[in-house]
Amino acid sequence: MFFLLGTSDSRTIAGNADDQWPGNGTRDNPYIISWSANDALNARNFGTRRKIIIIALSGLSTLSVAFASSAYAGDLSSVCQYFGVSDEVATLGLSLYVLGFAIGPLLWAPLSEAFGRRTIFLVTFSLFTMFNVAAAVSTNFASLVIFRALAGMFGSAPLTNSGGVVADLYSAETRGLAAVFYSCATFLGPVLGPIAGGFLGETQGWRWIEGLLAIYSGVMLILAILCIPETFGIVILRRRGAILSMQTGRLHVTSVDHRNPPGSLAQRFLVSTTRPLRLLSEEPIVVVLALYMSFIYGTTYLLLAALPIVFQRVRGWSPGIGSLAFLSIAIGMFFATAFMVFINRQYTRRFKTSETGHLPPEARLPSGKVGAVLIPIGLFLFAWTNDPSIHWAVSMVGTALFGFGNICVALALVNYLVDSYVTYAASALAAATVMRSLCGAAFPLFTTYMYEGLGIHWASSAPAFLSLACLPAPFLLSKYGPRIRHRSRFAIAMSDKEHH
Repeated sequence: MFFLLGTSDSRTIAGNADDQWPGNGTRDNPYIISWSANDALNARNFGTRRKIIIIALSGLSTLSVAFASSAYAGDLSSVCQYFGVSDEVATLGLSLYVLGFAIGPLLWAPLSEAFGRRTIFLVTFSLFTMFNVAAAVSTNFASLVIFRALAGMFGSAPLTNSGGVVADLYSAETRGLAAVFYSCATFLGPVLGPIAGGFLGETQGWRWIEGLLAIYSGVMLILAILCIPETFGIVILRRRGAILSMQTGRLHVTSVDHRNPPGSLAQRFLVSTTRPLRLLSEEPIVVVLALYMSFIYGTTYLLLAALPIVFQRVRGWSPGIGSLAFLSIAIGMFFATAFMVFINRQYTRRFKTSETGHLPPEARLPSGKVGAVLIPIGLFLFAWTNDPSIHWAVSMVGTALFGFGNICVALALVNYLVDSYVTYAASALAAATVMRSLCGAAFPLFTTYMYEGLGIHWASSAPAFLSLACLPAPFLLSKYGPRIRHRSRFAIAMSDKEHH
C-alpha cells in the first residue's frame, strides 16, 4: 500500500537539530542549512517506485485537465440544441476554458515556488473539481461557460507545476523519460477528449460529459492527497529552517535565502507572480520557445474545430464516428513517445560519457529538429487530401505526422526550458503556458469562419505555412542558444546540484 505518501511530521521536516551547519545562528551569521546525505525528504532520494507513483499521478492529473478542455467539444451539437445557441457561441465553452490556462499559471506556478507544489496543487485542484461539478449542473449557458472558465483557471496548476515536479525528482541526466510522460499528457489530453466526449455526448448528452470530468478530477484529487508529497527542495529546507530556528532559538536559513533574502510575504508574492511575465519580456529563449509552443498548441485546438468540419459536415460522419478522426493524431503521438524513449537513451549515454559531467540544454534539441520538419509535411498532406473524393485514411496520415512532430517539438522545448531554468522551471513553463493558452483559446474561435471563407484546402494550409516559418527555431537555438543563455539573468541561475 502506498497510502499517506504525501504526509510528513514536523520531526521529519526538521531533520537532525544536531547537524553541524556552517555559521553560528545569529542574524548576521545564521546557520546555512542544506540537504544531509540520504535525506528522506529530498525528492532526489525517493525510491524508484515512489518516483514512478508521483510522476504517474502528476501526469494523469495533467491529462485530466487537458482532457477536460476538449471533451466538451466532442458533442457541441447537444449544447447548441439544449441552450439554443449557435456553434460559434457554443465554442466559447472551449475557448474560455483554455483562456483560463493563460491566467492560472501566472499565479499557481510562482506560488508553488514560494509556498510549495503540494499545497498549491491541492487547493487549486479541489476548486477545479468543484467547478466541474458546477458546470455539470448548470441551468443556463452563461453559467456553463463561466464555470468552465473557472475550472480552466484553477485546473491549470498541473500544466506547469508537474514540470517542476519532474525537475525536483530527477537530475538532468535522468529526467528526460519522466518529461516524456508529463508532456504527452499535456498534448494527448486535447486529442483524446473529443473521442470520449463524442460518444458520451451522442448517447447521454453534454451533462454527462461534464460529469465524467468531475469524477475523473475527483479521483485524481483523492489519490494526490494520499500519495503526492512536497517535492520542491527550497520550500522543504525553508520549513526545516523555520522549525529548527523555533526549536533552538538560533537562526537557520537556506543558502539561497542567505544570498538573496526573500523579503516579506507580500514582496515574495509580487516577485513570484510577476516572474513569468518578466521571463517573457526579458528572456529571448522563453519568448522564442513560447511562440513555437503556442503555434503547435493553437493548431491542435484549431484541429478540434477543423476535423468535425472535414469529417462530419463534408463527409457526413456522425459525432461519435467523426470523433475517431482524432485517433490518428493520438497514434502519431504514441509513436512519437516511443521515439522519444529511444532519444532519451541516447541522451543518457552521451551524459554518462561526457568529459565535463553534464550536457548543455542544446543536447535536448535533436528530436525538436525532427518534429519541426514533420509538422509542415503532415499539415500540408492533411490540407490537400481531405476532399471526400480521396480516401479518409490519406488525410489521417497527415494528422498522424502532425501528432508525431507535435510531441517531438514539445518534449524538446519543455526539456530545454527545464534544463535552462532549473530553479525557475515552473515560472518558465508558466510563461510558455500563458502564450500557448492564448493561442489555444483564440484559434477555435475563427476556425469555422476561416473554413467557410477559404474552403477546407486553403484553410487547412494556413497553419502549414505558419509551421514553415517556425521550422528554423530549433536549428537556430542549437547554434545560438549558449550565447543567449550566457547573457541571461535567470537561465541556470542556480546549478542543478545546488538546487538539490
